[in-house]
Amino acid sequence: MLGRSLTAMTKYYLKQDIKLGSKLGICKRWISSTLQRRFAALWGNGDYGRLGLGSLESRWRPVVCSAFEKHSLKALACGGAHTLFLTETGCVYATGLNDFGQLGISENIGYSLEPLRISGLKKEVVQISTGYHHSSAITVDGELYMWGKNSNGQLGLGKKAAKVIPIPTKVECLSGIFTKQAALGFEQSVAVTGGGKVLSWGAGGSGRLGHGQESSILGFLRSTSEYTPRLIKELEGVKVKIAAAGFLHSACIDENGRVYIFGDRAVDKMVLPNSFKSPKQLGCEEISGGGELYTWGSNENGCLGIGSIDVLHSPERVQGPFSESPVDQVSCGWKHTAAISEGKILTWGWGGSHGTFSEDGHSSGGQLGHGNDVDYIQPTIVNFGENVKALQVSCGFNHTALAVIECAATLFALELNRS
Repeated sequence: MLGRSLTAMTKYYLKQDIKLGSKLGICKRWISSTLQRRFAALWGNGDYGRLGLGSLESRWRPVVCSAFEKHSLKALACGGAHTLFLTETGCVYATGLNDFGQLGISENIGYSLEPLRISGLKKEVVQISTGYHHSSAITVDGELYMWGKNSNGQLGLGKKAAKVIPIPTKVECLSGIFTKQAALGFEQSVAVTGGGKVLSWGAGGSGRLGHGQESSILGFLRSTSEYTPRLIKELEGVKVKIAAAGFLHSACIDENGRVYIFGDRAVDKMVLPNSFKSPKQLGCEEISGGGELYTWGSNENGCLGIGSIDVLHSPERVQGPFSESPVDQVSCGWKHTAAISEGKILTWGWGGSHGTFSEDGHSSGGQLGHGNDVDYIQPTIVNFGENVKALQVSCGFNHTALAVIECAATLFALELNRS
């Protein structure tokens, strides 16, 4: 009787409620559960296996990663050509390019086509972050572990540390300090402590670390690199909630919603034409707490989402579908952007990509997930089908965007595409 009831209910949901659509592949297997599970959907350039789908093939529309069929995901993070996955149980997996040990598994593996568990992380992990060639993880007790490229001290392990660290290594100089969040850029790293203080380290060119430029006793400029975490003095007295790091600039948001920015502004990434060597406050009236999205800076391929390719020297609100619905989260790649609004994912910007395997025919783009390589200058919804909720999205350099999705039904089915 129970089996018959479940079969009848399954057929009902197939007809009435579960319409995931052919974009992800309509259901081949039914799963009966009272618990909602989180999955990973990936798309874009597939060079070096960064999508974790078992091949080098690029994907023009979202594809579910079958590697996590038995795992529920908590978070995702896209790097230059690699991806990290964090499960609900606190385990971390990595896929993609490993030329500088950024996967955290072994320096003897050039790249991986499928997610591999990072066994060097012995404690439960609660937060992950990726830079272009380096990665990090924060454990449940606030310890920060880093690995990957270390050419400018971006791992925070000291000046004598190796230039490549292929396995997770604890940042010892932060022992006793609870690290709440880390953000990794091109060759810089920023961390926020449990008390709201901000530290930065790595390559400091263009003022991206927020420490300004200091002269030695003889008047020469000192090296701009910091090999261990250094407190940003300009932000003392400010309780920071979250930090972000880009290619040549970084930013922080305090507990009152004020934004502080530091780094290169040569292409108008910020508001003024020159570089801020130390953090400067961006007027809080230009940043909304009600879910309004503002963008500014370089606008190649329409990556700002304002309906044109004009460069913006000051923040401008992104309209379109966001005029009536709030933005919950946003992520920026090199020339493309993704945002979540009311459970939907929208992308815009550059639709093409030049892959490193172009001679083998694996260089197609698709990072916008719309099924083509067309540029979109306004936010456009990525079609996932019904009853699927977007929870978190991350954009890589120029190759992929990822989302954590959740089936909203109690009885649900999902095609775990292995192709």
